Amino acid sequence: MTDPIPARLAALKTTPTPDLKQQWRELFDSAPPPFNRRYLESRLAYRIQELAYGGLKPETIRRLERLGEDLDGGDRKKSRIRADMMPIAGTRLLREYQGVEQVVTVLQNGFEWQGRPYKSLSAIARAITGTRWNGWVFFGLKNHRGRT
Repeated sequence: MTDPIPARLAALKTTPTPDLKQQWRELFDSAPPPFNRRYLESRLAYRIQELAYGGLKPETIRRLERLGEDLDGGDRKKSRIRADMMPIAGTRLLREYQGVEQVVTVLQNGFEWQGRPYKSLSAIARAITGTRWNGWVFFGLKNHRGRT
């Protein structure tokens, strides 16, 4: 008997999006997220294989969690920032604001502005402007719609 799983996975590519969303509801017992089609396909493919062949072993999950904590120190905010999005330590961010050039240095675990350490770019943007800003937007690392 042949394994039907590869055929199910291949069919995801040509399945209409409303049908993918219905599969999501069936496989995850929740409403599908508002993400793009590729995301739905990849998560559905993983879930189909997970249900058919089994998920990660508990020791693998524990190891991944330990590695994640080593990277972000268990700080949930840091874990949301993708590592490949973070500027390399030593990078200098420049922004002119009201005629004054502001220089921020990226550190291994945060940022430095005017000789003081900061945990976030938003805190620096607030110190510069006196108002709340998304620091990534303020320094031009992300546009106001969330794209890099």
